[in-house]
Parts: sequence; structure tokens; C-alpha cells
Amino acid sequence: QVQLVESGGGLVQAGDSLRLSCTASGRTFSSYAMGWFRQAPGKEREFVAALSRSGSTTNYADSVKGRFTVSRDNAKSTVYLQMNSLKPEDTAVYYCAAYLYGTPWSDPRKYDSWGQGTQVTVSS
Repeated sequence: QVQLVESGGGLVQAGDSLRLSCTASGRTFSSYAMGWFRQAPGKEREFVAALSRSGSTTNYADSVKGRFTVSRDNAKSTVYLQMNSLKPEDTAVYYCAAYLYGTPWSDPRKYDSWGQGTQVTVSS
């Protein structure tokens, strides 16, 4: 398994930007497709974005297309989520997840390892 640690969350105003990072350790990072998910209070965990092992293929939820960008640096074992034009409805705990030898699925059940999450709060 790979261990994942997210960082970069915080409290921002609507329209601001944040960049989340997720650093992996324990196994070869480039063997994993990576995903970002989020969970708001009282709601189920939902897919945000995912990235193939090479970084050449991405997948986004409709709600974040055009505002969020997922990327990775395999040399640093890190995946990023650049979030622009943030809205109050983006408020949630954001989790990164890893899928060994996988593709950038939106289904959280595909993912093998999860981080502890980082809180993002967007005020109006």
C-alpha cells in the first residue's frame, strides 16, 4: 500500500483559489492512478478529479470542469489539485486516493489507499 498525506486546505472567500497537494510514500508513485474526492457534511463522498499514472489522461466531475485542474509530479510523488473560482458549494473535506495499476476512475470503490483529508471552506 501507499501512504497519502494531503495539505493545502484552508478558509477562503468565494472566487479565491487554493492548491491542494497529496504526497505519497511507500510504493512507486507512478504505478498509481490518482483521484481527488470530497465529502461535505451530511453528504456522500463524491468524485472531483482523477489522473492517469503518466498524467496524460484526466477526468473531472461536471461541477468542477473549467475551474479545477489535477496534475502530478512523479519525481516528487505528489499529486495536485488547483482550485480556482471557488464557490461555497465547494466546501468539503478533500481526500486524495490511489488506484494501483488503475485508470482515472470516478468510482471511489476502485481506489486502494486514501489520505486523511484536508478541509476546504469557502465563505460567501
